[in-house]
Amino acid sequence: MKNYDNIMRSKNIYEINAFLRDAHPEDPRRSILKPRVMEMMREYIKNAHPADQKVKDMQEMLAMLKKRPSTKITFDEMNAIIKQKQIARYKAELEAKQAPADFTPSNAQNTFVVNTSATAAIPDAEAEEFNMLMSVSPIEHKNKTVKILNSLFDNDPSSKECIVLIENKSDCNIIVRMEGVGNIKYRLAVPAHNSSSVVVEKGDYLFTSLVCGAQYASQKTIQKALMVALGGPPDSK
Repeated sequence: MKNYDNIMRSKNIYEINAFLRDAHPEDPRRSILKPRVMEMMREYIKNAHPADQKVKDMQEMLAMLKKRPSTKITFDEMNAIIKQKQIARYKAELEAKQAPADFTPSNAQNTFVVNTSATAAIPDAEAEEFNMLMSVSPIEHKNKTVKILNSLFDNDPSSKECIVLIENKSDCNIIVRMEGVGNIKYRLAVPAHNSSSVVVEKGDYLFTSLVCGAQYASQKTIQKALMVALGGPPDSK
């Protein structure tokens, strides 16, 4: 856990908020720092620019702190939040009657920066495949969206399928491949700094991807909705 020896002198909203999440419930510093950080949040919101993207985060944290000791949430709560955001997103896509176009197509001549001591670059070998996967017809996109929404609303534990959400936090377009038993295979194109979902059969899978030149591979057992984040902190589910 982070060292909070100097937390009482901190003027950083996020640092104090982290302390409230991590500290023991009976830590006496809580009674001082919680009202302090809530006031700091109110002051930030009051003086923020109308286009400040942090305002929404501050409002959400402030609302949580009014009802609980910290902004720490359970896995089930986090899952529910992600689920509701996905439902809203795919409902909007259905209403728009078209696939979102906010991505940059891959180019075979694009280069990936590899994490080495010397800057290295390799061509995008998956460019053509990525562009093909993203270029779905309106009917195909609608059918996929309806299937994803049905899976998001389905709470039946006996269901044979569930949804996988891939969040791409990297600067590169990627393709995530999921290989199961026998001929069960899925591939999902995920634009840079974006997310995509797919409905898969429950079971054991090998996930692989090429993320900005770095190989990713992980075995996962899928029995319920799963979220995987790539290109940032370690993947989570």
